[in-house]
Amino acid sequence: MKVPVRVDGRELTLSNLDKILYPDHGFTKAEVIDYYSRIAPVLLPHLQGRPLTVKRYPNGVTGQSFFEKNAPEHTPAWVRRVNLPAPGSTKNRESIDFAVVDDLPTLVYYANLAALELHVPQWRVDGDGTALPPDTLVFDLDPGAPATIVECCAVALALREALAAEGLTARPKTSGSKGMQLYADWDCREEPSAYAKRLAQRLEKAHPKEVVSVMARKARPGKVFIDWSQNNPAKTTVAPYSLRARERPTVSTPLTWEEVEGCEHADDLVFTAADVLARVEKRGDLFGRA
Repeated sequence: MKVPVRVDGRELTLSNLDKILYPDHGFTKAEVIDYYSRIAPVLLPHLQGRPLTVKRYPNGVTGQSFFEKNAPEHTPAWVRRVNLPAPGSTKNRESIDFAVVDDLPTLVYYANLAALELHVPQWRVDGDGTALPPDTLVFDLDPGAPATIVECCAVALALREALAAEGLTARPKTSGSKGMQLYADWDCREEPSAYAKRLAQRLEKAHPKEVVSVMARKARPGKVFIDWSQNNPAKTTVAPYSLRARERPTVSTPLTWEEVEGCEHADDLVFTAADVLARVEKRGDLFGRA
């Protein structure tokens, strides 16, 4: 069944609203759209100006999924698009028409496509669609079993200190999956990937039993991999407040440092869509600019 709606002056047609996208929890497409609509006031500032990559799950989280960077031809004309070079494109494109989620209608449009996960780079485009220098530094902390987010929190605290010593203020969030991420406003003092790699290697040297800075799987059991590579301009990271395609409708959730310091069990920092809506109502956007 298709349902015509009007969102901030834009006409949209929603479909299959009763389709269950998270089977273990009966979480439907209507609930996905509702979540993104309600979280929009704090989510949109983190998406605005950033070329969008989505991960779509048309048949739910247990079905096939696919990443989508290029906005297809049927994308409504009112969705902002920017054409950007695509070096190394797997489809041999010279450029890609990226959507940019600057408003609620665009966010609802993508939610209706079962775009559960929203991924963006660490840079924005200007009003003319020209790429700007990176404004964010990110470290993705990925635990190698049996390590969990508990070990990630310990590494995050060490990383926070290292960044603070260099005048950078870190902001933590869960990945919504196994690990977590640290962000800091970036001042372009140097190439961000090189800076992040050097800092990761420094922490690996200081904490060799807890930290690894290389991607090789064999090096990671029981340690936390500090993935510095997501600072590459061609890469993206899951956006704050994005849903994740897990068994439960978990969310990449901004945290307080008190929560990081107090984490004792992996379940301490697992938040669903309902949890995050309640957190934001109570605390506002914990991921606002420092």
